[in-house]
Amino acid sequence: MATYPNGAHWPALHALVDRVAERQRADFGQIASTVKPDGSLVTDCDRWSDATIAAGLAEILPGDGLLSEEGCTDAPTQRHGWIVDPLDGTTNFSVGLPIWAISMARLQDGQPLEAIIDVPPLRERYVAVRGQGVWRNGEPLQPPGGPRHRCNCASICTRSLPVLQKVPGRFPAKTLMLGVASLNLLGVGLGTMLAALEATPKIWDLAAVWLILEELGCVIRPLADHPFPMTPGAPLGEASYPLMAACDEEHYQRFLPWGQALVS
Repeated sequence: MATYPNGAHWPALHALVDRVAERQRADFGQIASTVKPDGSLVTDCDRWSDATIAAGLAEILPGDGLLSEEGCTDAPTQRHGWIVDPLDGTTNFSVGLPIWAISMARLQDGQPLEAIIDVPPLRERYVAVRGQGVWRNGEPLQPPGGPRHRCNCASICTRSLPVLQKVPGRFPAKTLMLGVASLNLLGVGLGTMLAALEATPKIWDLAAVWLILEELGCVIRPLADHPFPMTPGAPLGEASYPLMAACDEEHYQRFLPWGQALVS
């Protein structure tokens, strides 16, 4: 039987994410996108998901603040606040590629405390609570303990591609790009990626998966500014946090030259 962390708000949170995931599956392949001023894509489903999550969180935990990709992008000023990407992977979603996620993190004093990453097309949900571990569809998820499944892959974002030619020697893994920052990084925690490089992730891309990887004993570190603890009220809509993650310290050091090239 599926189990999840204790806490009166969790059943309502799951019901809220269920509702949003179901709508996204229904809209997938049926909805057009438009271009935002920063050049990224957005759909009506992104906006509906953002508004629905915001309204739901306000009802479930009315004292919490909220930062979301499609809403207010200032860091919450309350002790507890949410960081939400209502649809991470809009390009995939809008062109009919079934790889996207809902990413939500609850912060306490500017640090991730609880996290949810839901993958609607796979009907998989990852939940983490600081100090308590990680669950996948209600079952405890074990740390990867290094590479698994004969893994020899690393995930990178498109903006990381130039570093493959900047460092002498051969990049030590096959490269994969999912087009979804949270899932690129999550692969490290699942043991399907040795490492992950992200050149320009926003706070809503990384907040939830940061906690998940920490709870799984993986290494995740900034390559420039540290995203946590967040400064209350800070404008974060344009802030990027280059980072690298790896399944263990040995592999982190192995890939670090390419990570350093991201910010050199």
